[in-house]
Amino acid sequence: MQSASVFTRILGGILTSKAIAIFIGAEGLALIGNLRNFVSAFQTLATVGFYKGVVKYISVFKEDTVNLSKILSTSYYIGFIATVITSFFCYFEAEWINDVIFPTYNDYAYVIRIFAIVIPFYSLNMFSFSIMNGFSKYKILIIINIIGQVLSVAIALLLIFQNKIDGALISVVIAESLIFLITLVGIINRKSLIGHIKLSVISFNMLKKLSPYSLMGLFTAVLMPFVTIAIRSYIIDNLGYKDAGFWEAMTRISDYYLMFVSSLIVLYLLPRFTEIKGFKAFKKEVLSFYKTIIPIMLVGLLFIYVLRHFIVLLVFSDEFAPVEDLFFWQLLGDFVKILSIVIAYQFLAKKMFWHYILTEAFLVIILYTTSVYFIDLYDNVEGAVIAHFVSYLMYYGIILLIFGSSLFGLANQEK
Repeated sequence: MQSASVFTRILGGILTSKAIAIFIGAEGLALIGNLRNFVSAFQTLATVGFYKGVVKYISVFKEDTVNLSKILSTSYYIGFIATVITSFFCYFEAEWINDVIFPTYNDYAYVIRIFAIVIPFYSLNMFSFSIMNGFSKYKILIIINIIGQVLSVAIALLLIFQNKIDGALISVVIAESLIFLITLVGIINRKSLIGHIKLSVISFNMLKKLSPYSLMGLFTAVLMPFVTIAIRSYIIDNLGYKDAGFWEAMTRISDYYLMFVSSLIVLYLLPRFTEIKGFKAFKKEVLSFYKTIIPIMLVGLLFIYVLRHFIVLLVFSDEFAPVEDLFFWQLLGDFVKILSIVIAYQFLAKKMFWHYILTEAFLVIILYTTSVYFIDLYDNVEGAVIAHFVSYLMYYGIILLIFGSSLFGLANQEK
């Protein structure tokens, strides 16, 4: 069932990318990329990054009505306040946001205002998802995701066909919020929980429990999209919109094949890291993952590189032929990225707050600075994918320094 959900997302992404390539082109793809990153960051701000924390504590307190009421009430009302602030900011600062994410294009502020209007529905959807996830309603969650993906793709294709770039931009801001209409059906049997949401039982202690998950979620989910916007804007300013579109195309292809690995890590590795005790078990789990998954992944990445010409034609069009030159460094970077995040998930599993924050801060800073350096050095968009590889190589080095003793026996493993 989970694999069907991932497959639906990938197929939907390919169909949407194809439509963008045919009806809009590389320049439009760059604009859409900036908007996607902006929407992703502000959706996380609107939900305060609470999702994983709420799921965890609902699963812990699902039989404890007092604490369940506290977690539902605290997450709902704090999320409500954050959503209102985010929505008002986006609506009234739409012109300024337009200037930031659409350089030289001044007529898409209305898209930002549409986003401001629909973002409460996204927040309600994520709150509903966290409840279902906390109560282990995985099957209904996956079904909703699949139906939501199909609906989102159908609407995106229709809007792109009818309104070209405007339609594509509108589809980006409304897609996630539309799923709430389907989620309503999924939470019918949980309507009794509404009575647990009370302003009077908001708990500071519960907010304190949620805060590490919130800060870790916000840090990456907000910073990384803004860094990506900054890199893409730098490419636009120095190389042009078309090159920015080629980089966005390469990033999209990368996202599609990484979905499989990411879902595998979240479903299998993260729960295992949460359960294991001691460095020996941690080392065994990491090495086991490396031995079983990495060889398969290497073969897969090799096939992707060999078939890159056909992949570009399948997902995009002839206009995107220069993207083929970006595959080598992107694939190398993605390989090192997977090697590093397999170990770095230990930060999340064990709530190693400062380790997570400092390493992620290092990554976003080095990603932007190396991108600027290599783009200037090569005077080509290939510099951005070289920076992707170099950044994750350095990040992996930092991760190995932190976990070196437990992985390679450089110190007493149980100390």
